[in-house]
Amino acid sequence: MMLTAENRTEALRRLSEAYPDVKPALHFRSPFELLVATMLSAQCTDKQVNKVTDVLYQKYNTAADFAALDYETLEPYIHSCGFFRTKGQNILAMSRILCERYGGEVPKTREELTALPGVGRKTANVVLAFAFGVPAIAVDTHVFRVSNRIGLAEAKDVEKTEQQLMENIPEEKWSEAHHWLIYHGRQVCSAQRPKCDVCTLKEVCDFAVHR
Repeated sequence: MMLTAENRTEALRRLSEAYPDVKPALHFRSPFELLVATMLSAQCTDKQVNKVTDVLYQKYNTAADFAALDYETLEPYIHSCGFFRTKGQNILAMSRILCERYGGEVPKTREELTALPGVGRKTANVVLAFAFGVPAIAVDTHVFRVSNRIGLAEAKDVEKTEQQLMENIPEEKWSEAHHWLIYHGRQVCSAQRPKCDVCTLKEVCDFAVHR
C-alpha cells in the first residue's frame, strides 16, 4: 500500500538522516565518462565498473577516442562487465553518433539521450541528474524494490514507479532520493532478508508494519 503523505514525509526525512552524504558510486570526470560507466553498469556492480573504467579512461575518455576504436580493441577492457558484446557495440555506436551530431558532447535532454544506442530511461536519468544537475529519478533494481516495498510507490513496472516517485517526492530531492533508496537497498532492505528489526523506517514502512 502507498504511504500516507505524512508517512512519506517522515520516511524521506529518516532516509536523509541515515544517508546524509550520498553521491554517485560510479567514477567519472565528465558527462561522457558517466554515460559510458552507466551503460556498463547494467547487470554489473558499480565496484566492478569502476575497476574497468579506472583503467579504460586512462587511455580513452572522450567520444572521439571511442568513435575511433574498433570493437576488438575495446572488448578486453570491458569483458568483465558482462554482456560485453552488446555493451561494447552500443558504446561505440553511441560515441560515433555523438561525434557526428553533437560535436562529441553528451546531449542534455532525455529525448536525445534515449535515442542513443543502448541508452534507456534509467541511464538517461542518471546522466541528467549527476552530470547536468537536472532533477530526475533513475529507477534501478534497488530503487524499484525498496520504493515499492516501503510504500513510496505502488507499481508493477519501472516506468510507473518512476512516475509515482516523482509525484510523491519533492522535485528538489529527486536526485538525492535516488541514492537514499539505493543505499538503503544495499545496506538494510535487501531482496531476500530485509533487516526490518534495525531499519530506521520500521515504524512508517508499509512492509514492516504489515509483515
